[in-house]
Amino acid sequence: MISMPPSERDLHAYVDHQLSEADRRVLDAWLANHPDAAAQVRAWQQDAQQLRAALGGALQQPANPELDPALIRQRLKRQSHRRLASAAVLLIAVGIGGFSGWQAREMTLVRSSVLPMTDALQAYRLIAQQGILPADYKVDTAGDMQRWLDRYFTQASRLPDLKSAGFEPVSGRLLSTDEGPAAMVMYEDRSGHKVSFYVRPPGPKNTFLPRGSRSDGDLQADYWSGGGYNYAMVSPVDTPAAPMLKQSLPF
Repeated sequence: MISMPPSERDLHAYVDHQLSEADRRVLDAWLANHPDAAAQVRAWQQDAQQLRAALGGALQQPANPELDPALIRQRLKRQSHRRLASAAVLLIAVGIGGFSGWQAREMTLVRSSVLPMTDALQAYRLIAQQGILPADYKVDTAGDMQRWLDRYFTQASRLPDLKSAGFEPVSGRLLSTDEGPAAMVMYEDRSGHKVSFYVRPPGPKNTFLPRGSRSDGDLQADYWSGGGYNYAMVSPVDTPAAPMLKQSLPF
């Protein structure tokens, strides 16, 4: 049963079609009498529709060499070899027993799981590289951007201060995930290089992330958790300010 007046969580559940029919009727009636809240809900609904449309239109993009059948077969072959190697390591470790065997098991499980913050990398490609989705909010100062983010993520960590690396926050975009709303804040330096800060709810089964980083093609994602959210800083691997960006991250 939702509370009245509805909380932000109730409104997002309404947008994501996660309310019961009875709660949805109650909220429909409440929104009819609160036009400001109704306008915000409609904006969230449009964001979700635009993101789905953008992702759905990926097949209409120019030919992607990464999707070449021959290259896909090669990647699958390499992945198969890696899985066989992991299985061999695990078998040896089990034979030896003890702590090393448990470590090998954990490493194998990590390799088979979903890679962390994939949606942060996808958002960067859609917004920063391809320009498919426009910004929801553009700012002149870092303070404005922090206030914008606080409207939707009251318990989240503060925006990283990347001034020492030459980057300032310039725009923000609200997004939708299966677990709830997410946001991407774009930073730029004077040369037009872009990096992004991404915040989202924890993944499936309330999964929080250890501090870590990974590369995905031409992008690098540094990720961590805190304040009930998962975070990622995404940047091109060839960003000149990469070492200074690393030092500016909050871990």
